Amino acid sequence: MIQIRRFRPADAAEVAQVVATTLNISNSQDYSSAYLEATIKRMSPQFFLDKAEQTHFYIVHDGNRIVGTGAIGSYWGSTTEYSFFDIFVLPTYQKRGIGELIIHTLEHDVYFRQAERVEIPASITAVNFYRHMGYTFKKGHETVDEEQLYRLKRHHRLRRSNRKGHRDVEKDYKFPVTRRVSERPRSKGEGWVGFPFWAAF
Repeated sequence: MIQIRRFRPADAAEVAQVVATTLNISNSQDYSSAYLEATIKRMSPQFFLDKAEQTHFYIVHDGNRIVGTGAIGSYWGSTTEYSFFDIFVLPTYQKRGIGELIIHTLEHDVYFRQAERVEIPASITAVNFYRHMGYTFKKGHETVDEEQLYRLKRHHRLRRSNRKGHRDVEKDYKFPVTRRVSERPRSKGEGWVGFPFWAAF
């Protein structure tokens, strides 16, 4: 069964492998081997241990196997602007709705709800998925930057308090995930859900 929870330190090595596999397969059509090799080298287990200290980092798992990741954290130390980071889905699990599950989870995190603006550094491979999810190009960033990433954003009204009875994602990880995730890859024409994507600094 597909479930989502917060990252644990013991996940670091497997997360790094998930990311490396996804980059080498899904992103190889848009990036050179040298670029991907350098990115994979940088995104080591220690990289994810450090990132988890700085963000609310989630992993998607199918039983004991990690199949996806995603995080939300402060944008350069801001308390009103946040960014998505390190969003990946294993190629064999793409097109099952896991991509949308990760985005919806991040959009229910307390960081997102207190944000006035959320930014996504999106890969060439991922940009259309994020646009489909409602994110738009930052002004002046309609083409890739020096990191070969697009910069997308969404403005979001600051919510100073939760509705009565509303629970923070960081306090409750039990989601109705089986309603959002398909047991098989979706065929062409069934929508953008699970599109291979990547958001990482």
